[in-house]
Amino acid sequence: MKKYLWILFISMLPLVEIRGAVPVAVLWGLPIIPSCIVSVIGNLIPVPFIFLFARRILEWGKDKKYIGRLFTWFLEKGQKGGQKLEEKAGKGLYWALFLFVGIPVPGTGAWTGMLAASILNMDFKKSTIAALAGVLLAGAIVLAAALLGVGAYQMVK
Repeated sequence: MKKYLWILFISMLPLVEIRGAVPVAVLWGLPIIPSCIVSVIGNLIPVPFIFLFARRILEWGKDKKYIGRLFTWFLEKGQKGGQKLEEKAGKGLYWALFLFVGIPVPGTGAWTGMLAASILNMDFKKSTIAALAGVLLAGAIVLAAALLGVGAYQMVK
């Protein structure tokens, strides 16, 4: 049970998210289905809070002495992500959000995607559905890569 709590916590971390939680679960030898469910849940817990509050908190803190630089960085990251989504997507903005969250590369994920959705004033419900679908896609991709990596390592060993 303790390891599942760690998986839940890891999947809630910004920039790490499900992309870090699933490989850790695989390395720890945890059962795949429960680990993936816990990872998805953990990755989605912050989503509504990010959408509803992150922008307000970041705007408030961007000019504070100790946190200003970090908060400004997060705001700029969300703004850039939002601009890229708008430029590439046009009318397919929610599909673009789904792919942005779902393709597991550095700098993408539910945190950045929902911050971008908030900055762009996108619809909460549609954004959340796109983020959920993206998290599921990212989880599947990362799981496949982790299983292939562990399998290849065991073959070489």
